[in-house]
Amino acid sequence: MLRLSKMADYGTVVMTALIHDAETSRSAPEIAAAIHAPVPTVSKILKILARGGLVVSLRGARGGYLLARPAGQISLVDIIDAMDGPIGMTECSVTPGLCAQESACAVRANWQRINQAVIGVLQNITLADMLTPVNRPVNASAIMLARTPKQASPTATTTQEEEA
Repeated sequence: MLRLSKMADYGTVVMTALIHDAETSRSAPEIAAAIHAPVPTVSKILKILARGGLVVSLRGARGGYLLARPAGQISLVDIIDAMDGPIGMTECSVTPGLCAQESACAVRANWQRINQAVIGVLQNITLADMLTPVNRPVNASAIMLARTPKQASPTATTTQEEEA
């Protein structure tokens, strides 16, 4: 089963709590209360996100955490990468040379293609997008097309308005 880790999920939730007042730092206990999560878990996540360059830690009486850059410039890939490391559908998708069958594997190229498609979709969804309610099924192709330069392609003929 393909699934994000709890840490990547919580990392996204913690970061969305910092969006509401981007100019004001928030402490780990404030964030924990806002998202109904244990303070130690939120503190651990914030430290990981700070090491990943996604949040900035401010010391002092008015200290706390702020987003390191605007929410529209932070992708889900950035968050997942910070929390879990590189996204990989298979071992060889991330680090070549780990699999003994790699040189003779008939499906490796397809797994790499799938891995790149997943990364592409997640790269095109920002932290700001995560606050937007979704009332209908999401079409991943529409997300990718909306954020990439239009290319002359027979498969790229559907517009977002047609899908709505």
